[in-house]
Amino acid sequence: MADLRALFSSNDPSFDADEAFTNREHQWALVAAALKEHLRRTAAPGSGVEDLEAPRRNVLVFHGVGGVGKSTLLRKIEASLTAAEERPAQWGEPTWTERLLPIRIDLARSASTGSDFERVILTIRLALAGNPGRPLPAFDVALRQYWEHTHPGEPLDEYLRRTGLAGRFATALPQQMQTAVSEAAALLQIPGAATAGQVAGSLVQGLRERRERARALAGCPHAAALLEATPDLEALSFYPHLLAWELDRLPAKHQVVPVVLLDTFEDTADRHRDFERLLQRLVYLMPNVLFVISGRSRLAWADPALHGQLDRTGPAAWPGLAPSAGAGGGQHLVGDLSPEDCDDHLARRLVHDGRPLIGPAIRAAITARSHGLPLHLDLAVTRFLEIRRTGRTPEPADFDCAFPALIARVLSDLTPDERHVLRSVSLLDAFDLGLATRAAGLGLQAPARRLTERPLVSENPYALWPYHLHGVVRTAVHDDQSEDRWTRADWHQAAGRALAALGEQWTSATAAGRTLLVACLRQGLRLARDHRLTDLGWLTDAAHAYTDDSVWEPLAPPGLPGPGGQPGLETPADVLAELLTAVARRQHEHRSRTADRLTAVLDTGLLDSDLTTLALYYRAKAHKDLGRTQESRTGMQRVADAGSRLAPKARRGLANLDRISGDFPAALTAVPTLGWKGRHHRVAGDIHWPHGNIDQAIAAFEAARAEAEQHNASGERAIAQVRLALATAFADPVRAGDELDLAHQLLAPLDQRATTLLAHIAALVKDAGDTGSDVPGRAHRLRREITDAGLPWLIRFLEIALAFHHAVRDEHQNLADLIDRLHTLTTGGDFAYFTDIAAAMGNLPHPPRPTVRWLDGHTPVRERWHALITHRRDRLNASS
Repeated sequence: MADLRALFSSNDPSFDADEAFTNREHQWALVAAALKEHLRRTAAPGSGVEDLEAPRRNVLVFHGVGGVGKSTLLRKIEASLTAAEERPAQWGEPTWTERLLPIRIDLARSASTGSDFERVILTIRLALAGNPGRPLPAFDVALRQYWEHTHPGEPLDEYLRRTGLAGRFATALPQQMQTAVSEAAALLQIPGAATAGQVAGSLVQGLRERRERARALAGCPHAAALLEATPDLEALSFYPHLLAWELDRLPAKHQVVPVVLLDTFEDTADRHRDFERLLQRLVYLMPNVLFVISGRSRLAWADPALHGQLDRTGPAAWPGLAPSAGAGGGQHLVGDLSPEDCDDHLARRLVHDGRPLIGPAIRAAITARSHGLPLHLDLAVTRFLEIRRTGRTPEPADFDCAFPALIARVLSDLTPDERHVLRSVSLLDAFDLGLATRAAGLGLQAPARRLTERPLVSENPYALWPYHLHGVVRTAVHDDQSEDRWTRADWHQAAGRALAALGEQWTSATAAGRTLLVACLRQGLRLARDHRLTDLGWLTDAAHAYTDDSVWEPLAPPGLPGPGGQPGLETPADVLAELLTAVARRQHEHRSRTADRLTAVLDTGLLDSDLTTLALYYRAKAHKDLGRTQESRTGMQRVADAGSRLAPKARRGLANLDRISGDFPAALTAVPTLGWKGRHHRVAGDIHWPHGNIDQAIAAFEAARAEAEQHNASGERAIAQVRLALATAFADPVRAGDELDLAHQLLAPLDQRATTLLAHIAALVKDAGDTGSDVPGRAHRLRREITDAGLPWLIRFLEIALAFHHAVRDEHQNLADLIDRLHTLTTGGDFAYFTDIAAAMGNLPHPPRPTVRWLDGHTPVRERWHALITHRRDRLNASS
């Protein structure tokens, strides 16, 4: 079908605009399956419209956010059921042979009063006027009686013209109804020109007296009660039972299966239960008709809470509509279009000389912004034409916008409280009822609960926060231009409430796990940064909790662009987001980049003293990794002297720097003062293994791992386990294999680059001396990774692993060359003792470095390392 609005926007005769329909194959499959099952059920022996207690399964519901394409889908279903050539090829051929009669009724055109129910009844009867093309006596007499009583003096054909119901069969219906009355009058032998009321009275009397002629006209068991009832709106809502009964008894040549498509059901549901009650009665009383209903919300008829508002409620009456029916039930969400379908829709929507008028770049921009919502696509097409009419060529940037018409559609169905909650939760990536209520500043959860029942909110019951807004709605609501739109101050206050609500959830959780911490931080950092909130509050404590266990999940959103295209660091929230991003990203960036980013953070001066020490500490760690020992020591000392919560970690850093410089007694003296927060057992293990005291090192690392498990610190547990594997690898390669397996298992869910590389070095030590393990080749590849990561301290560990390999294999020249490299690498004093260890492994003469202060002297250390080499040779010889 041509899009006339688009066609009349251009003078170009080669321009073509079509209403492009993107295949909804899944939805058609649901319709086809429901129709097939409906036909099977109505043809089964024992089925009939007289059973007024049986559950009803004649309803298929499509629900979804406004603009998702429900009305378009129903129009296409109507066309496909009417003519085979209108059915998309992808939908395939039907599997039924019965004659179908699709009847689409747009309830958006109905008034908000229940009296408009008669328009629905007349529309269905009008459609049947051409098929079967004959009177339906009992129903037509009842309808005629209703008309004469409710619309005295107004001809039905005139009403049909006045209300817009006039169509192909507008003249046939009044004639058929009059024929039904006349034939009934003749059959009942009523003299003269009888009115429908007179015929109905005689027919009731005949039915009460069980006259054959009356029963031939209206054999339905409930016909008499319906015909003698006052012919008002209430009675009209029960007349469909007569219609269903007569349809069920049509001769074979006139048999037809109506499929009634009720579109835009949200205009009757919820707000107008009176009208909805009449429509539900229609559906219930016509079980031989399949009803396909579209609306923005699920149909609530199976909800027992509606008892008293509707005739039939609960899952027993409507089993297919109950939430427990799941995907196999009768309610289905009409989802968004895939990116491929969006592109196809836009390509076929506007055509110039047989080619898509909207180019690929603009289609991609529209698709990305639309989140798959068809209404957004059509609004973008309109914008494309408007820009084109100005003489300017549209560009992708023109479509980085929201449309007022879209948000107007979204807000039109919501109460004021629901609108307030909607705007509040649009600030959040995801939420639950409690979070939504607190973010909105309300005292009751009811508005939030009602909002979550709308199709514009998606639910994932397995997520930490189960609800999230449809992407395009979330974007558009911030560009809202409605009368009750929020001011900038309103948005700022709402962001503050949302941030506080997130903090309350994190701090009040009885078992605040890391998942909740990271989720709250992600949302909180973005809220504080995007809305320039100055009071960071709980974010400071959360930042320390995040860094405490060395797990490093992706955290902060991309920074706002500042001068030169770099992230802007204009507020404390900007700086905190950059601080945590730099700390987490150091696992994927060169450590010099980390140091530079943290220096920029500190240079802003926008952080309080607590967060300043956090930045100082991690910059000092980066300096340590880069071999900038003096800078690292200065930073660690500043943090330790500040007496902040990071002081224990800074003291550990200083102890490690003492060890790195070869002052082992000073490092060991600090261990008792460190405690768990200073990772005392790990520091002790790192002191013992360079001395060749492998048993003591193993015991220390095992204690470190156990303590980490007690504190549920998964990151520290993995670090201790890798160091345990490294120490074990020098003495017991078999056990080291098991320890490495556990290490990789613990590292798998984490993001610890340096620790992972150290585990690979431990594997080289485990395989040292084995000719089939290609230790030198693996070491060469590992060297490149370490260099790329900016972790030069690990090169020293790699050289020690290679020294162990060469010493076991008695490769004196390779070992001598390696000792020379180590000597060069350690001329600054850091890890100078590695040269002594390498020489001891091969029992090669090498003067001890004067800067190294061993715990028990140079000679015992040398003897222990040479003994480890001898032990490994013996194991290899025994196995060969």
